[in-house]
Amino acid sequence: MCGATEGGLSLAGVDVAKEAIIQGQVVRGGDPVGGAYVRLLDRTGEFTAEVPTSATGHFRFFAGDGQWTLRTLAPKAEPVDRKVHAAVGSVAEVQIAL
Repeated sequence: MCGATEGGLSLAGVDVAKEAIIQGQVVRGGDPVGGAYVRLLDRTGEFTAEVPTSATGHFRFFAGDGQWTLRTLAPKAEPVDRKVHAAVGSVAEVQIAL
Protein backbone atom coordinates (compact mmCIF):
# COMPACT_ATOMS: atom_id res chain seq x y z
CA MET A 1 0.00 0.00 0.00
CA CYS A 2 1.46 3.36 -1.02
CA GLY A 3 -0.40 5.45 1.56
CA ALA A 4 -2.53 7.32 -0.97
CA THR A 5 -6.28 7.16 -0.60
CA GLU A 6 -8.28 5.21 -3.16
CA GLY A 7 -8.95 7.53 -6.06
CA GLY A 8 -6.51 10.04 -4.58
CA LEU A 9 -3.27 11.43 -5.90
CA SER A 10 -0.87 8.99 -7.52
CA LEU A 11 2.59 8.65 -6.00
CA ALA A 12 4.01 7.14 -9.20
CA GLY A 13 7.46 8.59 -9.79
CA VAL A 14 7.76 10.00 -6.25
CA ASP A 15 10.51 8.55 -4.08
CA VAL A 16 8.56 8.57 -0.80
CA ALA A 17 11.65 7.37 1.10
CA LYS A 18 13.33 10.73 0.36
CA GLU A 19 10.35 13.06 0.79
CA ALA A 20 8.03 14.35 3.52
CA ILE A 21 4.68 14.53 1.75
CA ILE A 22 1.47 16.19 2.91
CA GLN A 23 -1.47 15.55 0.63
CA GLY A 24 -5.18 15.18 0.76
CA GLN A 25 -8.57 16.38 -0.32
CA VAL A 26 -10.88 19.25 0.54
CA VAL A 27 -14.56 18.28 0.74
CA ARG A 28 -17.88 19.92 1.58
CA GLY A 29 -20.73 17.63 2.49
CA GLY A 30 -18.66 14.72 1.16
CA ASP A 31 -18.23 16.34 -2.27
CA PRO A 32 -14.81 17.46 -3.54
CA VAL A 33 -14.10 21.21 -3.55
CA GLY A 34 -12.09 22.27 -6.60
CA GLY A 35 -10.62 25.76 -6.77
CA ALA A 36 -10.09 26.13 -3.02
CA TYR A 37 -6.65 27.18 -1.77
CA VAL A 38 -4.59 25.30 0.78
CA ARG A 39 -1.79 27.17 2.50
CA LEU A 40 1.16 25.57 4.25
CA LEU A 41 2.18 27.43 7.41
CA ASP A 42 5.26 26.59 9.46
CA ARG A 43 5.16 25.94 13.22
CA THR A 44 5.33 29.68 13.92
CA GLY A 45 2.41 30.41 11.60
CA GLU A 46 4.55 31.87 8.80
CA PHE A 47 3.33 31.38 5.25
CA THR A 48 5.45 28.85 3.35
CA ALA A 49 3.46 27.82 0.27
CA GLU A 50 0.00 27.74 -1.28
CA VAL A 51 -1.63 25.49 -3.89
CA PRO A 52 -5.09 25.43 -5.46
CA THR A 53 -7.07 22.23 -5.17
CA SER A 54 -7.67 20.24 -8.33
CA ALA A 55 -11.16 19.68 -9.76
CA THR A 56 -11.31 16.63 -7.49
CA GLY A 57 -10.35 18.69 -4.41
CA HIS A 58 -6.84 17.23 -4.12
CA PHE A 59 -3.63 18.99 -3.09
CA ARG A 60 -0.01 18.03 -2.31
CA PHE A 61 2.97 19.62 -0.59
CA PHE A 62 6.56 18.45 -0.27
CA ALA A 63 7.55 19.70 3.18
CA GLY A 64 10.34 19.33 5.71
CA ASP A 65 10.11 17.22 8.84
CA GLY A 66 7.99 18.68 11.59
CA GLN A 67 4.67 20.25 12.56
CA TRP A 68 2.77 22.23 9.95
CA THR A 69 -0.61 23.91 9.68
CA LEU A 70 -2.79 23.61 6.60
CA ARG A 71 -5.08 26.62 6.17
CA THR A 72 -7.88 26.05 3.68
CA LEU A 73 -9.64 28.97 2.01
CA ALA A 74 -12.73 28.44 -0.13
CA PRO A 75 -15.70 30.52 -1.27
CA LYS A 76 -18.68 30.48 1.09
CA ALA A 77 -16.66 28.86 3.89
CA GLU A 78 -14.78 30.03 6.93
CA PRO A 79 -11.03 29.31 6.82
CA VAL A 80 -10.19 25.89 8.25
CA ASP A 81 -6.87 25.23 10.01
CA ARG A 82 -5.58 21.68 10.41
CA LYS A 83 -2.37 20.63 12.17
CA VAL A 84 -0.34 17.93 10.48
CA HIS A 85 3.01 16.24 11.11
CA ALA A 86 5.31 15.57 8.16
CA ALA A 87 8.19 13.11 8.21
CA VAL A 88 10.63 12.03 5.54
CA GLY A 89 9.65 8.58 4.33
CA SER A 90 5.94 8.96 4.96
CA VAL A 91 2.81 10.43 3.43
CA ALA A 92 0.53 12.46 5.69
CA GLU A 93 -2.96 11.99 4.22
CA VAL A 94 -5.42 14.67 5.26
CA GLN A 95 -9.09 15.17 4.50
CA ILE A 96 -10.32 18.70 5.20
CA ALA A 97 -14.08 19.15 5.61
CA LEU A 98 -15.52 22.62 5.11
